[in-house]
Amino acid sequence: MNAITPSGQTSSNGPSSRNPTSSSGQQPPQNTRESAAQSARSSAEALKDNVGDALDRGKSGIADSASAARDSLAEDMTKLRADMASMQQTISKFASEAGSEAAQTARNVGEAVASQVSSAAGGIADAGADMAAAATQQLKTFATEIEGMARRNPLGTIAATLCVGVVIGMMSRGRS
Repeated sequence: MNAITPSGQTSSNGPSSRNPTSSSGQQPPQNTRESAAQSARSSAEALKDNVGDALDRGKSGIADSASAARDSLAEDMTKLRADMASMQQTISKFASEAGSEAAQTARNVGEAVASQVSSAAGGIADAGADMAAAATQQLKTFATEIEGMARRNPLGTIAATLCVGVVIGMMSRGRS
């Protein structure tokens, strides 16, 4: 089948039109194909290098961010540990002082009772001293137990202390 080309020449669409020769009868230049292929290869290599560099920069940025986050978390955890240790020491000191005050008060009461009653004071003083000693022992045991609880569960101890403070505040407010 013959067709008219835009230049006005007749060409054939049959098997003879697939001839690798151009209309002038010469082969297309091989250098042009090779240079185009070489240019495409170099463009692909450059693109590959650019993508690889971008990936390396992305990996480096992610690694830097993760390292900074890890360092910040470690610093925060260190501060939190120090705060918890300080709270534990304060609660332990409070419990110890409360136990000492209670023991001192019990001793003072025992001594006051013994000094007021002379004849019956011997028996009462011994009983008071025994009670004071027992109370002191119980308070020391109680203080040790409170300290142990504070060491095992510092947040629970803080919550219990807060509740006791609220109850005492409500009782003192009711009397005014």
